[in-house]
Amino acid sequence: MEAYRTKVLIVDDDPSARKILQGRLRIMNVQTLVASSGPEALEQIRRETPGIVLLDLQMPKMSGIDVLRSLKREGLGSTVIVVTAHATIEIAVEAMKEGAYDFITKPVDSQHLEIVLGKAFERESLRARNLSLQAEVEGRLVPIITTNPIMKHLLQLAQRAADSNSTILLLGESGTGKEVLARRIHWWSTRALYPFTVVNCVAIPDQLLESDLFGHEKGAFTGAYQLKKGKFEIADHGTVFLDEIGEIPVGIQTKLLRVLQDHEFERVGGTRAIKADIRVIAATNSDLERAVREGRFREDLYYRLNVVNIKLPPLRERKEDIPVLVDYFLRKYADELKKPVKQLASSTIDDLLAYHWPGNVRELENVIERAMVLSTGDRIGPEDLPLQITAGARRESFRGKEFHEGVKEFKRWVIQDAIKRSQGNQTKAAELLGLQRTYLAKLIRLLEVKADLGLTDKDRF
Repeated sequence: MEAYRTKVLIVDDDPSARKILQGRLRIMNVQTLVASSGPEALEQIRRETPGIVLLDLQMPKMSGIDVLRSLKREGLGSTVIVVTAHATIEIAVEAMKEGAYDFITKPVDSQHLEIVLGKAFERESLRARNLSLQAEVEGRLVPIITTNPIMKHLLQLAQRAADSNSTILLLGESGTGKEVLARRIHWWSTRALYPFTVVNCVAIPDQLLESDLFGHEKGAFTGAYQLKKGKFEIADHGTVFLDEIGEIPVGIQTKLLRVLQDHEFERVGGTRAIKADIRVIAATNSDLERAVREGRFREDLYYRLNVVNIKLPPLRERKEDIPVLVDYFLRKYADELKKPVKQLASSTIDDLLAYHWPGNVRELENVIERAMVLSTGDRIGPEDLPLQITAGARRESFRGKEFHEGVKEFKRWVIQDAIKRSQGNQTKAAELLGLQRTYLAKLIRLLEVKADLGLTDKDRF
């Protein structure tokens, strides 16, 4: 029988009853936890987050009904199946009102237990699936758009690796889409029903990163007023994406290596080993091999991370993707801004293709969003692009020219760009350039600048 991933907590003050249930669940390949009282059960639920709880109602000090009320009050979402020898309609109704999912009487019939648990496991699976689908609806699962042969090959490689538990290392410059691909790998995998947890290793201060990853026990350090679960524990059965892994401190690297090797860790201030059924995807834009040589990154950790290596090419090496990416972003922001989808002038496409894109796909998206927000016509022209993009495109036209002719061409372009940005108003263009209005007019004549943008005289002055 296939093992269920959801943990089941057995809560009963009778040791023999706990042992019987444990034995029956073991036959079903179910991972079990046990608690002998209501307070212990609540502590276990807070600490271990079991998906299902088999709860006895008649217990001293704190009854099963009191446990149900506490779970409801604290928002702890385990599926609770009440198990009791004192079954009455009144007790069943009260338990259901307090949030119980189902009701089983003692002595427990094995076949009935398996049926009820099967429904509960199905409920947990559907709930996890709904959360995953909600994440997609909210836009976190971004499509990967490409016509580039290298990118297509890398996506095929990622899809083949997705169903394994092997660690994947994503390399590439900032903005190439490493997190987008990591989410897609998680979605392709058998862990898709479970959490995808992101940890930005460079955005969290060193002293907090260890607690964020591994959690901490109450009183572990000043300010640790309560137990906190770390990302590895929260992501149980799911995927942890470690972004900018090259920036993780050496001291934490040792604990991370243990997670990858032994699939267990301890919370800060704790002594109990916690199992970690997770898959790790790491990403970096730094040179990890160089970091290893310089002693800033553990060599054994590097090899543990580098099981499947996927290096995403920068956008400047896959420029055939720019038109299809632009089309996607135009439609995306037209929908968000409640505007019609705009077209790009051919000269605008030329400028985008000529630019070197140091910020990669993320920069392209920002440029298209800006153009959709600021453009006033039904087409996006070069004047709607940031200056560094049109300047970058223009640089190509200066190459191979004699010095003085190149300088003249550059001046002509700078003036025309300022006039475009001022919508033909030469007074405003002069202010942008830091020139006197009369001197700008003189330069326009001397350089033979095409200052007529099809605007009226009223528009120009």
